[in-house]
Amino acid sequence: MTLSRPITQAAGALRDKFREVRAMSLALAAPLSSEDQCIQSMPDASPTKWHLAHTTWFFETVLLQPHAADYQPFDPRFHYLFNSYYEALGPRHPRPHRGLLTRPSVDEVHAYRRHVDEAVVALLEEGGLDWAAIEPIVTLGLNHEQQHQELLLTDILHALSCNPLLPAYKPASGPAVRLAAVPPAVRWLSRPGGVVEVGHAGPDFSFDNETPRHQALVLPYAMADRLVNCGDYAQFIADGGYQRAELWLSDGWAAVQANGWRHPAYWLAPDDPRLAVGLQPQQQQPSPQGAAAGWHVFGLHGVRPMEADAPVAQLSFYEAAAYAEWAGARLPTEFEWEAACDAPGIVQMTGHVWQWTRSSYDPYPGFRPMPGIAAEYNGKFMVGQLVLRGGSVATPAGHTRPSYRNFFPPAARWQFSGLRLAKDL
Repeated sequence: MTLSRPITQAAGALRDKFREVRAMSLALAAPLSSEDQCIQSMPDASPTKWHLAHTTWFFETVLLQPHAADYQPFDPRFHYLFNSYYEALGPRHPRPHRGLLTRPSVDEVHAYRRHVDEAVVALLEEGGLDWAAIEPIVTLGLNHEQQHQELLLTDILHALSCNPLLPAYKPASGPAVRLAAVPPAVRWLSRPGGVVEVGHAGPDFSFDNETPRHQALVLPYAMADRLVNCGDYAQFIADGGYQRAELWLSDGWAAVQANGWRHPAYWLAPDDPRLAVGLQPQQQQPSPQGAAAGWHVFGLHGVRPMEADAPVAQLSFYEAAAYAEWAGARLPTEFEWEAACDAPGIVQMTGHVWQWTRSSYDPYPGFRPMPGIAAEYNGKFMVGQLVLRGGSVATPAGHTRPSYRNFFPPAARWQFSGLRLAKDL
């Protein structure tokens, strides 16, 4: 079949989007040294180099090998090295040992990316393209890569936080950007409850875990108009929040005791000895007053005095639930969150921090996994995890839609994850 003009235009647009997303991954890795890109600081995180290679592996394995005639793999051994969790595609290098892969080098991974990129662009530009087969794979691959762009940032931030020097991923070019003003006190926005429509609607891309759109019953509730901020959370700490077992779920209290949690993951207490090493002279700025006084926070721009009105981040579900208990409230369900996302007066719903909900990561009624290899993308992880909504400062555009369901185990605290309060009416 010969491509019609509309499909040719669509293929050109998809090619341009492919180039844009692939270039963004390299731009995110650019501030890092080769040594930075090889490090793996814990089993749940992956090296930057691995992210760059795995997202390339996806296009090579799922798109090029089945659909590009005469395509030759860059290195057949990479099929084993950079498979993540696709059982149908055979054995793979163990996830906890990704940081041991000093070879291939960063330069070789970049060459791998160029090899695959050229082949994908050639495929999208050739005549006779089977658009119905190719377009969904490329679109899924691009959204998959954008997910890894956020993971690249959160994983390298965790790795850098393990360095006593507390080096910045990318030094700030100026003073900290101040967030838009929000009410100093939480206002409660009443929601009527009833039967609501939830899940993805429309022709645009969504992951299979956002579908099918369906009806859900929510009882009357109230949602906080803003996120819990650092100043709020500092009061929880000052009130002994991490020493009061009655505030915590049983597994959460066990995690506090086992891991020695006393504050969010990247907070530095006033007496933290790392401040003497990691705080640069130009960063020594006045600290906030009250419960937040003296605290610093390590982030992508290095160590900075805490901003009391910044959303608290790097919280586990357990910490979010304990704070909500302390505040006399609770976490919203994911359906309450989705139903309130465009409520008049509500702020900070997207693009600040992922917001823990009280909802288990379960399939929607009538859920059907994506076909083929992509069936392993989401469905098999639907146990033992909690849903987060809203997107963070590290989330690529397009991934903050109201129906988007992120998910992590309840003890995970290296993401940009925070909370918003809800309560019953």
